[in-house]
Amino acid sequence: MNQERSLKPAQKFPITSSQIDLVVAKFYARLRIHPDLAPIFANHIEDWPPHEHKISQFWHNAIGMKRGYTGNPQQTHMKARDIKTAHFAIWLAIFDEVLYDCLPRHTAQCWSELAHRIGRALKISIAQRDIPTDAPPQLS
Repeated sequence: MNQERSLKPAQKFPITSSQIDLVVAKFYARLRIHPDLAPIFANHIEDWPPHEHKISQFWHNAIGMKRGYTGNPQQTHMKARDIKTAHFAIWLAIFDEVLYDCLPRHTAQCWSELAHRIGRALKISIAQRDIPTDAPPQLS
């Protein structure tokens, strides 16, 4: 049976490991030349191939293909004080471009929805991190 069409029981949408690796590689190639994001990532990533492998493992895990990712993305992003909430819109726009350039439309849509959910959660954490301790509570 075609791997593209068959889903593992926990897999959220049809995709192959090679497609995940391709998206990750192309995303980081674009990110490394982006005027706003490249300097931030350069502050935190010294060796790109291991980082890309780790992120591929993250996506395999998030998509439900296989376990193997170890890490805490929320904690990692919280520690990176140069990551701001405005960066997530840029990150997601680049990621969406790569998804739609590299994948069938349905697969790109499914992965984009997942990435946006994760991005929203990370953005909320960053927003909370950056609220001054003496600021009044934000009710909306």
